Amino acid sequence: MIKNILSNKCPNCRTGKIYKQKNFLENWHKPQMHKSCTHCGYVFEKEPGFFFGAMYVSYAIGIIEAIMVVFAGTFYYENIFNYQIFIWIAVVLISLSSFNMRISRIIWIYLLKDI
Repeated sequence: MIKNILSNKCPNCRTGKIYKQKNFLENWHKPQMHKSCTHCGYVFEKEPGFFFGAMYVSYAIGIIEAIMVVFAGTFYYENIFNYQIFIWIAVVLISLSSFNMRISRIIWIYLLKDI
């Protein structure tokens, strides 16, 4: 299942793609989703506002990324709490925002697949 999430596969047939872009690294803008699966016709957005719940998933991913930056920053800074780490956290979160949006929507679709 994790392989299918990371490879942008449809949760129903595991063949079609959810996003039009193949590689998540080439997204420096808002990723474009298909309305439905190109292979089986599975509709990704069940109702208007369906992806509001994906914001919670994106928030959790952002927290994990921030903790990883703090953990990596402890090797470079003398003090455990240094204000410069906030700059690094901001840079990482802004640079990965497109990835976070994309992966959180895919996880949300997989979580609510059977509804």
